[in-house]
Amino acid sequence: MTARLRNESGQAILMTVLFLTVIVGAAAMTVDVGSWYQQQRQAQATADAAALAGAQALPADPVQAQTLAAQYATSNGGGVLPNGGIVLRSDFEPNDTVVVNISKSAPSFFANIFAISHATVTATAAARAGVPNQVDGVAPIVVNKDHPLLSGPGCPCFDVPTTLPLGKDGAPGAFGLVDLNGGSNGTPELADWIENGYDGYLGLGDYQSDPGAKFNPAPVQDALSSRVGTELLFPVYDTLTGGGANAEYDVIGWVGFYLTSFDAQGNSGDLSGWFTKVIWNGLQSNTNQHLPDFGVYSVELVN
Repeated sequence: MTARLRNESGQAILMTVLFLTVIVGAAAMTVDVGSWYQQQRQAQATADAAALAGAQALPADPVQAQTLAAQYATSNGGGVLPNGGIVLRSDFEPNDTVVVNISKSAPSFFANIFAISHATVTATAAARAGVPNQVDGVAPIVVNKDHPLLSGPGCPCFDVPTTLPLGKDGAPGAFGLVDLNGGSNGTPELADWIENGYDGYLGLGDYQSDPGAKFNPAPVQDALSSRVGTELLFPVYDTLTGGGANAEYDVIGWVGFYLTSFDAQGNSGDLSGWFTKVIWNGLQSNTNQHLPDFGVYSVELVN
């Protein structure tokens, strides 16, 4: 009887040792897998940010786009594959998308017990620069697409000093000012939209004129003064129909304008400055809509 008990006791000890080994191994793998997952997330964050950085230069400068993506990735953990790590892709336009591929070795800690010295984590991100169909921060002053620097030979033309006329613009009671929210607005709203841009995304389409708006109230003058030396985003229209409160501008795109000075009183005047190429906070369509390109792009992660 005594020998039998001793034999069973030995078996119990062996089972306990085996069970503890499994528990320790599982805990070790859990720690390492968690570490690998965290490093994969870091690699993905680096890939995302590097792609977004590179897309800032697209589609105009593909070489610079690759350089910017590589520089950002190198400064934030590295891991860009030596061959095919940063490539360009043409989604809607030639070279409008940059793709970043990262591969890194994530060391093991406890998994070395099982001869697993490391794991390889990978991440891929693509960012596209494109003409947005919705934008945030629009100012309520419209620009005609037939402006010589937008429609002339070889244009749109940027960084060329010009003026934008304010005042009666093609239809009775339409003063080049648009109602951005379809409500009953006045001087405070107009001044706020000029100084800060419209708070929210606005899409292309028809916008009513704001016939009651004036340029001479102090808040509007102050708002314009605050924007001197900065870039504003204006809607670009192709047709104007109706008149007065029923006048509608058909907005087909957006253009950046660097404001240097203004002379605006009542319902007339002009803005001085130049059109600019800008990366703006906007939303792109999932399909190629062949939108008019007036130099305004948004950058976003895509598949």
